[in-house]
Amino acid sequence: MFKTLRILAFLLLSLSFSVAFSQGEIDDQPKIMLKNEKSGVLFLTSNGIGAGYRYGKRINARNQTLYDIDFMNVKHPKEIKLTNTYNSFSSRSFVFGKQNNFFELKGTIGKQYELYRKNDKGGISIRYYYNAGPVIGLLKPIYYEIRYYAPPTYPPDPNYDPNKIEKFNTSIHQSNINGRASFFKGFNEISVVPGATAKAGFSFEYSREDAIIHAIDVGLGLDVFPKSIPIMATQTNNFYFISLSAGYRFGKVIDVSDAALAKNRKLK
Repeated sequence: MFKTLRILAFLLLSLSFSVAFSQGEIDDQPKIMLKNEKSGVLFLTSNGIGAGYRYGKRINARNQTLYDIDFMNVKHPKEIKLTNTYNSFSSRSFVFGKQNNFFELKGTIGKQYELYRKNDKGGISIRYYYNAGPVIGLLKPIYYEIRYYAPPTYPPDPNYDPNKIEKFNTSIHQSNINGRASFFKGFNEISVVPGATAKAGFSFEYSREDAIIHAIDVGLGLDVFPKSIPIMATQTNNFYFISLSAGYRFGKVIDVSDAALAKNRKLK
């Protein structure tokens, strides 16, 4: 969480310096007053990373209805990567006690309101937004490569393989973990957990071109599920996730004024 706040502060500080040195330049490009938007976003949250797509449909000159699809991974706040220093056979890092990878696919509908419209190149359009909708949680089991020492038999069994691929077991997996097995191991065991999501935040759009979107999004989100999500075997798991997020949004503006629509029909 603190890492996210530091990154967010850096992004906002960089944006403020950019605006401070470019304000006041006359913007002589034609303004798009009635517009829809298509954009993508890459974001970092206090418990994961993700990406998404948005279609913004205009309500009026300043307001839009938002349709969002996001995909992200969710980490447990107690995850700590380590390397088994007692095992000379492997140096791969892993999260001790992690049972499952957890991913979220979200589909939301919401509103966006423009509080301040930029009037010159280098200005910032400030908007606030909120959305809500269903979320599909995807649990994928994690497998580990475990090293077992050969049983004391004589002569030693030449066919004995000391390395086994297993799910995490608190009672027997301690210092004998080599590392994680292939990420694709366990894909056939993915389970689905439905839930609900909601988010609210601000968007700072700073593009120098009226038809292009460059923005920094910040927000606070809540995801809720009907049961605890078993990410860790060695920690308490929750049925909800609260997250701060910061993301970079990029895309384009679609002019939907009567003049633009008539021009497009004529060209077709």
